Amino acid sequence: MAKDRYVYPAIFEYADDGISIEFPDLPGCLPCGHTTEEALKNAREALALHLYSMERDGDPIPEPTPVKKLRPVENQVIVLVEVWMPPFRDEMEQRAVKKTLTIPKWLDDLARERNVNFSHLLQDALKQYLGVKDRV
Repeated sequence: MAKDRYVYPAIFEYADDGISIEFPDLPGCLPCGHTTEEALKNAREALALHLYSMERDGDPIPEPTPVKKLRPVENQVIVLVEVWMPPFRDEMEQRAVKKTLTIPKWLDDLARERNVNFSHLLQDALKQYLGVKDRV
């Protein structure tokens, strides 16, 4: 079940060339950064995107491992990373997606001649066709 707030432990591993990050509960979520600030920012973004994808795919979202059960080794620290999902979900739903379409050349020529904004026109036409004014 999707939640609005998630907090997961991350293992920040410090090396000469930067910081690699692993979320023990979320295989494949592996951000990195050059500084601690950048690593934390990237960890939040990666965590939100990873969880959003899991929510959309209907994948079960695991409970976070308690920090006291994790055993960092040399050059590693445990960092709790928190994400607040409502604004992230909204941002993802509002992002632009590219669509490829095909129209006859004569229609394309005429539309370009009249400076038609294809994206705007398609959005307006789809809203009218679907009977919606804004996001559903």
